[in-house]
Amino acid sequence: MIIFSMFAVSACRSDDDPVDNDFFAGTYKGTISYNNGSEMISKDNGSVFVTKIASGTKYNFRFSDGIPDLNGVEFKKEGDNVLVMVGSTATAYIRIDSNTLKIAYTKDGKIWTANGTR
Repeated sequence: MIIFSMFAVSACRSDDDPVDNDFFAGTYKGTISYNNGSEMISKDNGSVFVTKIASGTKYNFRFSDGIPDLNGVEFKKEGDNVLVMVGSTATAYIRIDSNTLKIAYTKDGKIWTANGTR
């Protein structure tokens, strides 16, 4: 229990870089939006909860305000603090580090965006 508590605290520190950690969880707050062609959601004070799942290469992005989640987005590390998406049929720009999250993700006619900080 103590080990798990130490992990949970260290995984959520605001100076942790998701690229450098095998496990990561953090909330980024800022502008978010979603458009599926018939519905548009846009919030200036939304949030995205980001988790790096056990594989160490896949991320989940849980949006607030009823925006559908993006799950299992796979990246590979290239160089220092750079993640590159792999194996996707989506058009995407996702940049994530210890302080900022930027998302412009399009798949199956649906568009997700985020511009947040932690």
